[in-house]
Amino acid sequence: MHTLELTAASRYIAAIVLLTIVGIEFGGWFMTQIVRGTVPMTDFQKAFARAGHAHAGVLVTLGLVTLVLADAAGLDGLWGWVARLGAPAAAALISAGFFFSSMGRGEVTKPNRLIWLVWLGALALGAGVVSLGVGLLVG
Repeated sequence: MHTLELTAASRYIAAIVLLTIVGIEFGGWFMTQIVRGTVPMTDFQKAFARAGHAHAGVLVTLGLVTLVLADAAGLDGLWGWVARLGAPAAAALISAGFFFSSMGRGEVTKPNRLIWLVWLGALALGAGVVSLGVGLLVG
């Protein structure tokens, strides 16, 4: 049976990504406060809080998987870094975009200019998964 050893880069990235799960857990607790009505928010803000939390969890998990796949494909250099960092960067950027673009005082009913973080995160995710997918196909 073949065993896979993580590269040093993937091991460090995985460690950092795993530590972010504590923040996602805090977000889950905060979501329970929102659902209970102890945190006043508009329906728009509640929807964006749910979206930010969900994207964080899913993309962090995907980020850990991409590290193993990038190492299995033997990706190195620029494309190896893009493949390894695309999903974790997207987790941070997309979640931040949902959270920060819905912040504000009063009746917030639409995103502010920080919504661009969501699109930047989508770009990071696309670059990461395309470089990893191509690397797996040609490697």
